[in-house]
Amino acid sequence: MIKTINYFLQSLLVYISFLIGRILGINISRKLFSLLFLLIGPVFKSRKIINYNLEIFNNKIHFINKKEIISGMWKNYGKTFVEYVFLNYLKRKNSHIIVKGEENLIQLNQNKKSVIFISGHFANFELMSMELTKMGVKLATIYRPLNNFFLNPFMEYLRKKYICKNQIKKGLTGVKHSIEYLRKNYSIALMIDQRVSEGVKLPFFEHKALTTTLPAQLALKHKYNIVPIYISRDKNDNFEMEIYKPLDVSSKENTEKNKLEISMNLNKIIEKMILKDPSQWIWTHNRWK
Repeated sequence: MIKTINYFLQSLLVYISFLIGRILGINISRKLFSLLFLLIGPVFKSRKIINYNLEIFNNKIHFINKKEIISGMWKNYGKTFVEYVFLNYLKRKNSHIIVKGEENLIQLNQNKKSVIFISGHFANFELMSMELTKMGVKLATIYRPLNNFFLNPFMEYLRKKYICKNQIKKGLTGVKHSIEYLRKNYSIALMIDQRVSEGVKLPFFEHKALTTTLPAQLALKHKYNIVPIYISRDKNDNFEMEIYKPLDVSSKENTEKNKLEISMNLNKIIEKMILKDPSQWIWTHNRWK
């Protein structure tokens, strides 16, 4: 009962915030909510998780400024949150995002073969799938439903209408649906930077972390290429999305060793993405639990 009340109050707060954002417009809303999240964010219990994660990260990189990373993360969090109100505007607008590695995508489209896009929760991560669909990619995205059952239907509606209409719920049935989409010549996109209970413990910044092996499994079994993508936000709230060269695993046998090897390589790619600007990654997730 208490959880239901909490979920209701949380969803009510989100709806009110979105209404305020809509009234104020995107530029003022970004400034307001980046400030609000910067002030309110550290109050939540995720503060312990953030500090723990950064301790692990600090063992790898000794010159980081934790305060700058945390501050930048909360500001980006606030902007990304309120940008859900303006997904329609962002979908119609083209000048807010620069795409690097577009030649890689052109080649993929010409080959007319499904691929597996992988990335992490950087900047406004939702814009990556949106931009891929705008560029002509037949895409389905794997997502994790929100625990808040009052809010989840609304977020699903936004994602399907403005980001990517083909949404696959994470889980065992999601794997089945992913294969079905791939066989229909769709590409799939998924985030691989968070802990998954059914994952395998693999090194991530030199510490073992439960890691999904789904991209490697699909790539090895069905001979699909894996394409990393990355997005970053600049100080003017414009974005740069980078499409990496495909990782061709077609010559590799479908073995457990190769599955783990590819998954570890993907973890290293995510590490390098984080190192580009640690403040643009979401540190609130309990990655090394």
